[in-house]
Amino acid sequence: MRLEHFTPTYMVERIYDLTVDDLKAHGIKTVLADLDNTLLAWNNPEGTPELRQWLQDLRDGGIELIVVSNNTTKRVAKAVAPLNVNFVSWSLKPLPRGILHILRTHHLKRDEVIMVGDQMLTDVWAAHSAGIKSVLVQRLIESDMWQTWLNRSIEKYIKKIVFKAHPYLKWEKTLRDN
Repeated sequence: MRLEHFTPTYMVERIYDLTVDDLKAHGIKTVLADLDNTLLAWNNPEGTPELRQWLQDLRDGGIELIVVSNNTTKRVAKAVAPLNVNFVSWSLKPLPRGILHILRTHHLKRDEVIMVGDQMLTDVWAAHSAGIKSVLVQRLIESDMWQTWLNRSIEKYIKKIVFKAHPYLKWEKTLRDN
């Protein structure tokens, strides 16, 4: 395991800051996104008007969004039903299983896909293991589901090491190339 596994390609404050123009400028045709605390606050399953507008902007721009979650099929299906997006559940991140499944079944090129998530230990690591770019975003709210506390504890330590080794990494409003 190398430090690069946890080092995001980009760091953007929120997933909603990813514009169609910015994504297209980087050759992105498909956005893979974590569900809880990335796309939706875990305690706000309805989402926000901002989320619905962002999803519409993606659709209008011809960019597909697919949710990649470690949650159960029942949980993810219920959460994304009002959003009308495809998903993969039980993805087993940090393993690349879910991402590779999407690449294979949707016939996607790795350089046209980006994974967005709020955790280095799952989302970023899975993206790099699958050979695609990653975007680390700040979590939507400070609290998490109880299952996430161990990852967050370990991630605090990992973040210190990653940020010390890569001082150029900063929270941005766009996909800024370092």
